[in-house]
Amino acid sequence: MEVRWGGSNVDQIRLFAKELVALQPDLIVAQGTPVTATLQRETRTIPIVFVVVTDPVGEGFVAALARPGGNITGFLTSEAAIGAKMLELLTEIAPGVKRVAMLFNPDTAPGGGMYYFRDFEVAARSTKVEPTAARARSDTEIETIVTSLGGFRGGLIVMPDFFMLNHVRSIIMLAARNNVPAVYPWRYVIAGDGGLISYGPDLREIVRRGATYVDQILRGAKPADLPVQIPVKWEMAVNVRTAKALGLIVPPSIRLRSDEVVE
Repeated sequence: MEVRWGGSNVDQIRLFAKELVALQPDLIVAQGTPVTATLQRETRTIPIVFVVVTDPVGEGFVAALARPGGNITGFLTSEAAIGAKMLELLTEIAPGVKRVAMLFNPDTAPGGGMYYFRDFEVAARSTKVEPTAARARSDTEIETIVTSLGGFRGGLIVMPDFFMLNHVRSIIMLAARNNVPAVYPWRYVIAGDGGLISYGPDLREIVRRGATYVDQILRGAKPADLPVQIPVKWEMAVNVRTAKALGLIVPPSIRLRSDEVVE
């Protein structure tokens, strides 16, 4: 078994994709949209099973979710409506927010970030919150965005892409420093790093399910015939200590729905 990890480094991902395809493996497991897209450009014959991908039809990885039709299939990690759900949680735990920024890197987020933003924007209008598409490609841009929210009763929604994953600890520190309530898509950052609240799919469960397709393909199944699967388990976590530091009270409705409450 060969393993490569390029993080959010696009050049490194390209290099690793070429290396793996040159080895002519029986199958490649791809984690994330940028990795899957790069591998697709390198091969149309080696079977690819993706995990942690959001919009495989829109990205051109598969013809349809029910029947992929090519050498790629796998497991969705999210859906367009997640932004609207995260906004709902943000306004529930921080009802005073007037402006909410959706933070993403347009180079690594699905559809340049618009895949998530459209539903988020509609939901924001209905709650009379000003929605903002906050595009960031560097630490400096992230800091500018989060700092600007601190003076405008602003809130933050962090979208699930690899760039944001690699910068999430600095985002959490900036949010705390500027008194900005934020929602994250990864449960582990709530207890581990002091994030306020999270909502997203169980990523470990998605990866485990991915192993079932690896097994089927190695036994002779074709990716073209294996339907793309949706997440079946969603998780929510909240950090009461972080809420108190921000001057917020975690409502009972959020406590009861959370899979993890950090006191």
